Amino acid sequence: MSSPSTAIKQRARELGFDLVGITTADPPPHLPAFQNWLARGDHGEMTYLERRAADRADLQRLLPGVKSVIVVGLNYHTGPAHGIACYAHGSRDYHDLLGDKLRQLAAFLTGLGGAAKWYVDTGPILERDLAQRAGIGFIGKHTNLISRALGNWFFLGEILTTLDLPPDRPEKEYCGTCTRCLTACPTRAIPAPYRLDARRCISYLTIELKGSIPVELRPLIGERIFGCDDCLEVCPWNRFAKQSPIREFQRRPLPPLTEFLAWDDTRFRDFFRVTPIYRLKRRGFLRNVCVALANRGDRAALPALERARQDAEPLVREHAAWACDRLQNNSERP
Repeated sequence: MSSPSTAIKQRARELGFDLVGITTADPPPHLPAFQNWLARGDHGEMTYLERRAADRADLQRLLPGVKSVIVVGLNYHTGPAHGIACYAHGSRDYHDLLGDKLRQLAAFLTGLGGAAKWYVDTGPILERDLAQRAGIGFIGKHTNLISRALGNWFFLGEILTTLDLPPDRPEKEYCGTCTRCLTACPTRAIPAPYRLDARRCISYLTIELKGSIPVELRPLIGERIFGCDDCLEVCPWNRFAKQSPIREFQRRPLPPLTEFLAWDDTRFRDFFRVTPIYRLKRRGFLRNVCVALANRGDRAALPALERARQDAEPLVREHAAWACDRLQNNSERP
């Protein structure tokens, strides 16, 4: 008869998870570094990260009696991204897809006699710390998790459980002297190894930031309209990356950028409702589209941008006006 740990890992792989490891419920080792990151203000406007600080330090507050954490990884790689981060190209939000699988795995744990509570990057836990301690990857200099089996391209999920399971061996750090991710960042958002200034990160600027993108950073965003994978793509560990077989992660065709500017709220909701992009809402997405069109430098976009200057959303109007000015001014240069 197999041990509970073996049975849990087997069930996780049956559910489609590519990586699975087990760690203790001890406090995460990088908690002080996370607290210093917040104190410096590097998290920008993501004030939700400041809340429930005590929960991040003590998993007992999330699940009384917790003894172990099961950490899983799911490959989402579909090839190089173009304007939209690789994880967001699919037809379904990863929170929902991973949630379905974690719910089934949690039920399996309950059947073994333990209480269970699962998360998909929405709970007050330092999941990369737990993942490295569970042995499924290591935190790279870009602050993301790297797997020696999958490279940079996988989602994380966690289940807290009251089952007392033997922990796996923590993963070592294998970045060595490599600094490709630091030099690849267009906005220099990684000022030092293992430190991210989110306020300069293109993923933050195009997703988490709800208001105007700082004018001085707009040209550096390029044609990205949702996230950025530059620091991930250059990682040498991607030589082991594999194509994800999951249908919901595969890319679907997108219309030209100028067509997005003619979409109303209904059209935006209908197209993006079940994808990560939906969280941006129409105004945030069109804000990004305006910046991308300006950076593309194609004056053929001017008619669409001029119409966007009359949009009902002030945020869209502002960025459309900036884009028009940038295209017109660039065209007048010798």
